[in-house]
Amino acid sequence: MLPIRDHNPSQTTPYMTYTLMALNILIFLVGYLTLTTDQALSQFYYDYALIPARFVAGENYSALLTSMFLHAGFMHLAGNMLFLWIFGDNLEDEMGPVRFLIFYITCGVGAYLAQFAVDPNSAIPIVGASGAIAGIMGGYLLLFPKAKVDIFIFLIIFIRILPIPAWVMLGVWFALQLFNGISVDISGGGVAHWAHAGGFIVGFVLTVPLWVRLGAGGWWVQTDFHPPHPDATYPSRFPVIKR
Repeated sequence: MLPIRDHNPSQTTPYMTYTLMALNILIFLVGYLTLTTDQALSQFYYDYALIPARFVAGENYSALLTSMFLHAGFMHLAGNMLFLWIFGDNLEDEMGPVRFLIFYITCGVGAYLAQFAVDPNSAIPIVGASGAIAGIMGGYLLLFPKAKVDIFIFLIIFIRILPIPAWVMLGVWFALQLFNGISVDISGGGVAHWAHAGGFIVGFVLTVPLWVRLGAGGWWVQTDFHPPHPDATYPSRFPVIKR
């Protein structure tokens, strides 16, 4: 269940969202082109990625910020940038670029602290923008619970693009992070599910003041839980995929 776009067009140009995407992509490309040996890559992660054991030892606190701009591979980067592109512009619309940047960084730091709390003695580097983007998803859920999100479903011979309410897609995603966080052994590395869940909760909570300022429940009633502007429309037959 992969989201590919929402029907919630931004009303302003999301310059900060584009800047964050460009920065993440640029850092990844520079690292890909310059860190050509395992030793160089390991040293780079040691210097700039969040390693909980170093954090416990009082070292490298700056990694709480630098690690959220690093990625472990192309698919890791591509997935994060897709989610940032889909959901980031709408929160920037409501918050403004500067507040959105502060929100993004705060969610990222909160996400890393959540993962750190689960396994504080780990020597495995934690990298990626996923925690910060999870915070954006939490805020999006609060503000636009019924915004339509197109998801790509691929089940062997069943291939469809299906519009569903944001609360379904984001709710299922969050539940999966909790389930995997509880059931998956993180000692050998892998996906930082608790960072995702923690970032999502931080983003949801930090968006509450904005939601209250907009009118809270009254705003939901006024908009029927949809974005406060017309939906974007797409060709009904895009794309055509035969079995």
